[in-house]
Amino acid sequence: MSRIASVFKNPGHKALVPYVTVGYPSLETTLRAVPLLAANGADIIELGIPFSDPLADGVTIQESSYQALQNGVTPEVCLETAYKVKQTAGVPLVFMTYYNPVLSYGLERFCKACLVSGVEGLIIPDLLPEEGIPLECAAQEQGIDLIYLLSPTSTRERIEMVAEKSRGFIYLVSIAGVTGARTSLPPNIKSFIARVRKAAKQPLCVGFGVSTPEQARQISRLADGVIVGSKLVQLMKADSTLESLKTFIQDLRRAID
Repeated sequence: MSRIASVFKNPGHKALVPYVTVGYPSLETTLRAVPLLAANGADIIELGIPFSDPLADGVTIQESSYQALQNGVTPEVCLETAYKVKQTAGVPLVFMTYYNPVLSYGLERFCKACLVSGVEGLIIPDLLPEEGIPLECAAQEQGIDLIYLLSPTSTRERIEMVAEKSRGFIYLVSIAGVTGARTSLPPNIKSFIARVRKAAKQPLCVGFGVSTPEQARQISRLADGVIVGSKLVQLMKADSTLESLKTFIQDLRRAID
């Protein structure tokens, strides 16, 4: 069992999975934020590798990715940052990025570098499971979980394929759209989760649009984990002391528990 999968082994415990863009609003902020999140209730932390064309992301994370690139953040810098925060965070780290940077780096080389840096999982939104075998092999060789995504529009065949291939957990996109804070959850989220449950044995984590403790509480009653990104990115920009970030992650943890 991987360390990511072991997060879900305790019955009744729901995982809290925050996302941060590496290097936004600065690398120094990332180095402070990740241990803070881990110390205040996060179970797994997603580190976003900035990319010039983040198709799955809404305005908030697109802007954070652009600014991080302007700050000189590269995949190499992200690997170095992961290594540094791993020393103090103490929770599994997952890279969220797109296939082009990974392919350009070299699949085997990238996975080996992830292992050295302490990264234990990969989320690649634009990687189709039909095309994932090369990266699956490279990741498995290094003991890294490749986590696939499903959306409410996923067919039964796609759900079954992802249930066969995904490692660690399955990332459920709550809406057929991009990331971003929203005022309410989609009405079909319960039936979507139930559809995936029929085919999948892996834990199910829901992301895209979760921005309040109440939304996190509602999702935690249906799924195994809650992923929060855009709201955290906004707080990291608005409050350089990170006190607002700390308070919010604590509120999420209490709501989920």
